[in-house]
Amino acid sequence: MSSLLDISIHEKNYGEREVLRNVQLQLGQGEIVSLIGASGCGKSSLLSIVAGLDKLFRGSVRLDGTTLKGVSRDIGFIFQEPRLFPWLTVAENIAFDLGRSERKHPLVASLLEEVGLDGYADALPKQLSGGQAQRVAIARGLFTRPRVLLLDEPFSAVDAFTRMKLQDLLAQIAHQHGLSVLLVTHDIDEAVYLSDRIVMLGSAPQSLHAEFSVPLARPRQRTDSDTAALKSRILDKLHAAQVY
Repeated sequence: MSSLLDISIHEKNYGEREVLRNVQLQLGQGEIVSLIGASGCGKSSLLSIVAGLDKLFRGSVRLDGTTLKGVSRDIGFIFQEPRLFPWLTVAENIAFDLGRSERKHPLVASLLEEVGLDGYADALPKQLSGGQAQRVAIARGLFTRPRVLLLDEPFSAVDAFTRMKLQDLLAQIAHQHGLSVLLVTHDIDEAVYLSDRIVMLGSAPQSLHAEFSVPLARPRQRTDSDTAALKSRILDKLHAAQVY
């Protein structure tokens, strides 16, 4: 698979604390890669760099061979919390990148239908459940028609059933839009269920520690023996490396 996104982080520090060192990571077109590792190992920092939100690092991020210099419409970012503007309607939140006047943009209605919120365009965030709010955040992340979607533990704040529904939604959307996805998660089940590859960051130094291929056919079953066996191998590696 040819590389679409090339991440090369030689060094990232916060003051005297080293956060990331010698991280080399590539994403292919349409590939889903999960980042796992201990809290504080630099996963969220890596996403911020790729998103163009953090420029204070040595290295480069290239998309299709072009070096990114800052925030790009080709890179969508979905945070751990929905981060919806409470004074804006659902439609206005989704179209925020182009301004409130674009709430009637045909793509807004299309995305609401895609994330299962048809009819919620005029609702306010306070009228939504946690899962619905995160669906709006996903729709907003897709509004610029990105080529790469970054997600920082996007389903950690919802209940288990809603989490599974949102995982299925992400897998469906990534496939339909041909998105490359870089997902930060602490949930090994989630990583195995969604990913083509799982990359583990070490805690000292903060570099890539291990990589696991996920050779499971789609659609996947959460409880089948192959899924359970792969999860067990990953957990064994994590415990042996003492990075989780």
